[in-house]
Amino acid sequence: MTPKIHTLREKNTSHYHTCTDVELTVNFVFVSLSNQNEADQVDSTPSFVVVVAIDFGTTSSGYAYAFTKEPECIHTMRRWEGGDPGVSNQKTPTTILLTPDRKFHSFGYAARDFYHDLDPSESKHWLYLEKFKMKLHTTANLSIDTDLHAANGKRVKALDIFAYALAFFKEQALKELSDQTGGDFDNNDVRWVITVPAIWKMPAKQFMREAAYKSGLVCRENPEQLIIALEPEAASIYCRKLRLHQMVDLGTPTNQNGLSPTDNVGSGMNQAKEHVRRNRQSRTFLVENVVGELWSELEEGDRYVVVDCGGGTVDLTVHQIRLPEGHLKELYKASGGPYGSIGIDYEFEKLLCRIFGQDFIDQFKIKRPAAWVDLMIAFESRKRAAAPDRSNPLNINLPFSFIDYYKKFRGHSVEHALRKSNVDFVKWSSQGMLRMNPDAMNSLFKATIDHIIQHLNELFDKPEVNNIKFLFLVGGFAESPLLQHAVHNMLQGRSRIIIPHDVGLTILKGAVLFGLDPSVIKVRRSPLTYGVGVLNRFVEGKHPLEKLLVKDGTRWCTDVFDTFIAADQSVALGESVKRSYTPAKPSQQVIVIHVYCSEKEGVAFISEPGVRKCGTLRLDVSGTESAAPRREIQTLMQFGDTEIRAMAMDVSTGRTVKASIDFLSH
Repeated sequence: MTPKIHTLREKNTSHYHTCTDVELTVNFVFVSLSNQNEADQVDSTPSFVVVVAIDFGTTSSGYAYAFTKEPECIHTMRRWEGGDPGVSNQKTPTTILLTPDRKFHSFGYAARDFYHDLDPSESKHWLYLEKFKMKLHTTANLSIDTDLHAANGKRVKALDIFAYALAFFKEQALKELSDQTGGDFDNNDVRWVITVPAIWKMPAKQFMREAAYKSGLVCRENPEQLIIALEPEAASIYCRKLRLHQMVDLGTPTNQNGLSPTDNVGSGMNQAKEHVRRNRQSRTFLVENVVGELWSELEEGDRYVVVDCGGGTVDLTVHQIRLPEGHLKELYKASGGPYGSIGIDYEFEKLLCRIFGQDFIDQFKIKRPAAWVDLMIAFESRKRAAAPDRSNPLNINLPFSFIDYYKKFRGHSVEHALRKSNVDFVKWSSQGMLRMNPDAMNSLFKATIDHIIQHLNELFDKPEVNNIKFLFLVGGFAESPLLQHAVHNMLQGRSRIIIPHDVGLTILKGAVLFGLDPSVIKVRRSPLTYGVGVLNRFVEGKHPLEKLLVKDGTRWCTDVFDTFIAADQSVALGESVKRSYTPAKPSQQVIVIHVYCSEKEGVAFISEPGVRKCGTLRLDVSGTESAAPRREIQTLMQFGDTEIRAMAMDVSTGRTVKASIDFLSH
């Protein structure tokens, strides 16, 4: 079936935009058009009393805030109840528990501890979820209806889970703010910031926004109350404020304590952890209102890389400093991949399957889900003890129900399985523990760290990424001595490696600073090429014959890709792409234009390999009818922010037209 084509002539060009009359109901960010530019609009922070940032991580989450009148004081959330031996609890695990009738029960340590204490016959009816954030990165056709699987195998709507989590943080933060200020704190006085990986595509960012609307964090009519922050950008903003005593420099030939760089890798972090532990009672961090001491070493045009190593993803961003204000310019589009620390958990699971059999592990996870969670908690604290120079073995407690269930399942003991498995680097200890030699533990890290190092090598080979002064290693996984050691060996002194002391809170604090001044990142790089399909006048020799369309005696070339912005193109904050569209008939209420994207920079036709429909631009022209013979709708799209924004107005009447870009409907 040939689609009905409306020719929407674009002003002053020979482009004719093809579109259909399809109506879409999901709205994206709508920002009304005015004479202010984007930077002015985003900068209107004083209308908020406080900025609250939520770092929604794959493995752990938390919030921090600062009052706009005291921007140099960043307060991190109250200490969480619960916690694990050997693991710092400045954030809470990203775990959520729903009752058997799918109502929200608890989040974080509370969810995990309650679930753990349930009788196995009961727990199989409860819905427990962890590490679910990665689903937004790995789902190819993410939509509002995407499902997640709970530990008991039951499916739940991802949007509900993310909304429950955000509602939990909203309640916790507002309660703390009310206690601080001595009255009920009004949510309208809060600017909310949610952090996401820089490598996330637009559908995942929009999904977080939709979850925020559903949770009541902000309302759809006031989208500016929520800012989406990119995790490595937030880290970069915070690192500018670092003082020398707030970081470990792995690149110095000797540290103040006279250690060599390789000694520095482990011992520097141990000192940092001790420093953070001693200061943990104070949850208020003072940041410099000028640039930090480290920054004073940077000159105009200096470049640095931020490597954000989280639980799920590793994100790399290249920034250049612009003085005197210290604004930042992105030099190369964000890159990275799913190389976070949960990759090590998967390797451990594969090792257990080798020893005890995939069939048993699959059954155990479904039949004894709480005991499986217990086992992974025990592994987590030992995982953090892995180091390049460790010589003594690491013991991992096996829950009693694992030992018991294995005997019932196989008819012989766990000890027997270990002897028969040919996995000689894992032994059984009489105290009921798996004893792993350090090389065995280190080998679980290898695949994940190799991915990160390969990616860093590729990045440093790019011409845009030369003369890098600093490499900032941030995120929870950056605490790993094995990762630090590998990065140190790979760089060979090409740039200094800086690790902030409170490495797990770096993104959270930077996100608060970003919420206070979103215009600090002046120039970004577009991760993809975006555009629409248009009709152009057919040119012999230039256009392929199969694209020829003759309409009313005029020869047109179909499927031409009209580029809004190219992949890796620099785009300044507030910079707009302008297009004008005309409704095909006076009575038309809605103009719907399909948006296409590609990872390639140069795209000629929407039918090329690698080009896909990724979104829809919807212009609601109802209520803007005028007596003018030809209505022209001027549309502005902004690509310089962390989200793509659209706004429009009817040129003949000057009235605002409701414009939205939707990336979640397929």
